[in-house]
Amino acid sequence: MKPLLISLAICAILMGLTIHQVEEGHVGVYWRGGALLNRTTGPGFHLKLPLLDNFENVQVTVQTDKVTDIPCGTSGGVMIKIERVEVVNRLKEAYVYETIKNYTTHYDKIWIFDKIHHEINQFCSKHTLQEVYIDLFHTVDDRLQQALEDSFKRWAPGIEIVAIRITKPRIPAAILKQYEEMEAQKAQLLVSIQAQKVAEKEAETEKKRAIIEAEKLAQVSNITVAMQLNQEEGIKKVKAIQDEILLNHERALTDSHFYKLQKAAEANKALMTEEYLKVEMIRAIGNTTKVYFGPSVNAMYLEFLDLAMSKSLSTK
Repeated sequence: MKPLLISLAICAILMGLTIHQVEEGHVGVYWRGGALLNRTTGPGFHLKLPLLDNFENVQVTVQTDKVTDIPCGTSGGVMIKIERVEVVNRLKEAYVYETIKNYTTHYDKIWIFDKIHHEINQFCSKHTLQEVYIDLFHTVDDRLQQALEDSFKRWAPGIEIVAIRITKPRIPAAILKQYEEMEAQKAQLLVSIQAQKVAEKEAETEKKRAIIEAEKLAQVSNITVAMQLNQEEGIKKVKAIQDEILLNHERALTDSHFYKLQKAAEANKALMTEEYLKVEMIRAIGNTTKVYFGPSVNAMYLEFLDLAMSKSLSTK
């Protein structure tokens, strides 16, 4: 019974040393006698030789490496410190064996942690504090990503950079105070500039309003003058029409009167016959109140008649 228990115990220990688990998002990598085996396993339970084989989980999903407290000396000799640089990266599963073989499972120390320190120091040493802290700070993450990708492409193609995030550097308190004062002055200047722009905008708006008002008054004045001119022109036309009507009326009256006189003259001329004159003479003599006696009365009337007839004929 006792040997059986011992055997079972040994088997349990061996099983514990043989069976192992690879976690999700990882790849199992194996060593035998210190030599890396050319095989990897996926997530789940697997077997290995007890006491001979060693294995380790290598993450192949996206991970974030945080590089902290990076000293940085500027070209002007000011020492600053960058609190944290976060590198979001991933090891491609197809390159796990090659990467581990060349750089061990601590590949990220060589190509991320140490590389970040190196690139940060290179950048700081070539630029002033103003450039590092303000002018070029927004380009640091792109510079770091480009430098890492160039190195990976040549030496470690299995490492993929997803993103880089960097915090603002810590600078000496005295210099920080100067920058804060400078920023306060800039803010005040911006406020003054904005106030000036607002005042200029208001003045411009008021000027445009005045111009619009003046143009409106000018247009109204032009319309009023045009209306008055049109009204006066209309009055002139009406007056001209009335004058022409009156002239035509007077001309018609004159023509009518002339025509009446002309016709009367023609009628009178037509009446001046010998018979008509004799009748008129007799009527005139009959209407007279004087009576003449004597032997020469007939001769007098005959002479008067001859005289009237001769005048009538001479007028024709």
